[in-house]
Amino acid sequence: MNPLAERIAAAIEREGPISIAQFMTMCLYDAEHGAYAARAPIGANGDYITAPEVSQTFGEMCGLWIVQTWHNQGRPQNPLIVELGPGRGTLMKDALRAIRAAAPKFLPQAEVKLVEISPAFKEMQTKTLAEASANIAWVSRFDDIVVDRPVYLIANEFFDCLPIRQYVKTATGWCEKVVAVENGALALALAKLPLPPALPGADVAPEGAVLETCSAAEAVIEDIARTVVGNGGAALLFDYGYDAPSFKDSLQAVARHKHADALSAPGASDLSAHVDFAALARAAEKGGAAVFGPRGQGDLLVDLGIEVRVQKLAFANPNQAKSIVAGVRRLIDPKEMGDLFRAIALVPPGSPNPPGFD
Repeated sequence: MNPLAERIAAAIEREGPISIAQFMTMCLYDAEHGAYAARAPIGANGDYITAPEVSQTFGEMCGLWIVQTWHNQGRPQNPLIVELGPGRGTLMKDALRAIRAAAPKFLPQAEVKLVEISPAFKEMQTKTLAEASANIAWVSRFDDIVVDRPVYLIANEFFDCLPIRQYVKTATGWCEKVVAVENGALALALAKLPLPPALPGADVAPEGAVLETCSAAEAVIEDIARTVVGNGGAALLFDYGYDAPSFKDSLQAVARHKHADALSAPGASDLSAHVDFAALARAAEKGGAAVFGPRGQGDLLVDLGIEVRVQKLAFANPNQAKSIVAGVRRLIDPKEMGDLFRAIALVPPGSPNPPGFD
């Protein structure tokens, strides 16, 4: 066992098996050995790559989406730009560049808040955005932000890393999947007492089905919805997932761009799970927001004008044209990221439809 596995095993020996949510939290956020504690696992030299790292046009489309939404809502004063989980800062850097070009009067009156819990990521974001010429500050949680102005929020692959709980339907009912210690090693097991079937989709799920819930994601998006409704603005959220429960185990560990065993070396790999967009939409509606989508990332980016942008970018950089086009194709191709990744948007009720969601 590595040091974090030993710590987890010791906790289990003292207090009993832990939920998948507890396990994910320790693996990702342990202050000493968690995946996000001392390293930033995004990029070619990390564990995985995200859309902003594939092509600068992704962040640019997000920036233009903010500008168009702001225009549609009457150009309110003193806007606040928020990004959840900014990764290496690439998306925000590209978005700010596009915003500055499209709406010169926007950024001088705006503030930027980056929600980041990882010291390693924050250090990288600081370097990436050092010359961004914007009023930028960091907070650890969304609810640390005092929002007293319209907020335009972007999140890309934020919700997939929030801790989930898993339930398996057995002959005796739904049982929670937990992490236990067996023969001196971490192992998956089922809680002995079945849970009441008050779970979404419980009545139609077959035996052996796996149902995943993420109360943290629902709480965050409900808070975002209340903020957008109360102060104006909008939110655009990208992630990979499904529109209705799939009854499959989607928890995955990735290390160095390859699938890994989540239990063998906790903290050494990135853990994530598919996002239940239907659950997010219900939570956002509970917060009072009008919800649009989900729709495929590829279709949305095409409607926002990414193909026009890539043509201009490739023409201006002929030596890099092939890689530029290939990057955008990866973002929008249904066989790559175009369909797996989904997007939803939140606006106050009665606001114009957000761009790309007409």
